[in-house]
Amino acid sequence: MQSIDQQLATRLRVEREAVETFYRAFTDQNLDLVDSVLAPDWDDIPLAPGQEPGPQGIKTIIRSVAEAFPDVRITIHDMVQEPGKIGVRAEISGTHKGPLFGIAATGKQVSFRLHEFHTLMDGRVTTTWHMEDWFGLFLQLGQFPAQA
Repeated sequence: MQSIDQQLATRLRVEREAVETFYRAFTDQNLDLVDSVLAPDWDDIPLAPGQEPGPQGIKTIIRSVAEAFPDVRITIHDMVQEPGKIGVRAEISGTHKGPLFGIAATGKQVSFRLHEFHTLMDGRVTTTWHMEDWFGLFLQLGQFPAQA
């Protein structure tokens, strides 16, 4: 039987690995990884325009990011954790080789910041609140999406 300290250490490790696997799904462009770490009713806040809720919706986002940045990489710089909650400061980088928000490929190497807060239960991510530095990305690309 594990002690309370061992149980806590195991929980923290499992939760950290779930969040790391979520980001690895983008870098590896492996959609199946999200099914192993996101709760079936995972809540992504805010949803991207046209994004379906749940794990299925993020698979569409992973595909579109991979199309825009075939060499996409998410680098985790910091993780702050307590049981059931993880805050992440990360960076998304890649070469803009496909359309993104109506912006044609520029061939430019870019990197932009990502900040997320995840809640977890039973080793799976249940909710993600996120904020990406889209403004910084568009400045690097030298253009902004057209207004709708």
